[in-house]
Amino acid sequence: MQAEPRKSLVGEEYEVEVGPVAHGGHCIARTSEGQVLFVRHALPGERVVAQVTEGEEGARFLRADAVRVLDASKDRIDAPCPFAGPGRCGGCDWQHAKPGAQRRLKGEVVAEQLRRLAGLTPEEAGWDGTVMPAEGDKVPAGQVPAWRTRVQYAVTADGRAGLRRHRSHEVEPVDHCMIAAEGVSELGIEKRDWTGMDSVEAIAATGSQDRQVVLTPKPGARLPLVELDRPVSVLRIDERSGQVHRVHGRPFVRERADGRTYRVGNGGFWQVHPKAADTLVTAVMQGLLPRKGDMALDLYCGVGLFAGALADRVGEAGAVLGIESGKRAVEDARHNLADFPRVRIEQGKVEAVLPRTGITEVDLVVLDPPRAGAGRRTVEHLSSLGARRIAYVACDPAALARDLAYFRDGGYRVRTLRVFDLFPMTSHVECVAILEPAEKGA
Repeated sequence: MQAEPRKSLVGEEYEVEVGPVAHGGHCIARTSEGQVLFVRHALPGERVVAQVTEGEEGARFLRADAVRVLDASKDRIDAPCPFAGPGRCGGCDWQHAKPGAQRRLKGEVVAEQLRRLAGLTPEEAGWDGTVMPAEGDKVPAGQVPAWRTRVQYAVTADGRAGLRRHRSHEVEPVDHCMIAAEGVSELGIEKRDWTGMDSVEAIAATGSQDRQVVLTPKPGARLPLVELDRPVSVLRIDERSGQVHRVHGRPFVRERADGRTYRVGNGGFWQVHPKAADTLVTAVMQGLLPRKGDMALDLYCGVGLFAGALADRVGEAGAVLGIESGKRAVEDARHNLADFPRVRIEQGKVEAVLPRTGITEVDLVVLDPPRAGAGRRTVEHLSSLGARRIAYVACDPAALARDLAYFRDGGYRVRTLRVFDLFPMTSHVECVAILEPAEKGA
């Protein structure tokens, strides 16, 4: 006999006391029946009316938005962005919180993930609990730093540029994104007709005047004539194959960090905050303290940011091996580091390529994995190489905490952890953990 479908609770409202912050840009609350609510647009300690946006009777949890605030936190402000709020743009999570409160909430999330997934207190991780803003991002409450150098706009059916609503394919049309960097805003993407496009990505390079627009057309659509107020290169992504084709101008932008220029092609990955690359290189190098003659690994190396910094410091007697899965990123990394004869870049997935290298010992390791983390298999392999120090750069504190637990099983301890707020107004942080053999720190 087929079970009756559960009743949807979408649209139901509950008056709730808001509890602690949770990973993902929401806070935890409970209905009077004890059902868990993940509530966006709320702050810990508030009393709000939460309207369910996802979930059904008997579900493990519900998702909801705080649609009315009955008792506000002292950390609450009016969202500076006119497109923020329940049911609106999903790009920012904390527009309604003071900047200092945002960093405090992010710190609480990192601490909770460390405790729950790695069994570590902040003190055991060598972290004082602070989340450091990027240089220039200390702005008064009610102001928003314009930091995002890469913005991907979705396009409405009538050709307007906008941003996705939270956990939705629906588009919130915008006439200006407050967190977009000046170089993105000056392209005027929001003011043009993009009929036929599925998405439009705007890129404003850091350290050069390069600007790029990456278009993803709907099947069968013709590309618009892109005439902007300043020189800009245009790329097109084939919807079916995912291949990137040059339409106009250079197929790459030039980024700059640690005193070097890096070519980044076909809309490839580069840190989106203008200070992020330098901030992270400094944190990694201060933690690793490379020596002349060291052998180092740079895993998930992208276009070679950390490999270049390592090569510069280990000198001609040292060597660096980078591993990266993306074909174009590998081409760029080899180009960017061509002046270092002792740098080698291999293409492929880290878990497949690393065992094939035959490397049994290294001095230093940098890994900057995707959001899902490195995983047990890769961590076990790295733990067997006897590195003096390992730098783990993480964009997701949950994945970092899981991998730190694997490293502990492999004989490594966390020496220091630094947490950076390189994504203001969002729930995201960037972490740099420095690890060393446990017996050294015993």
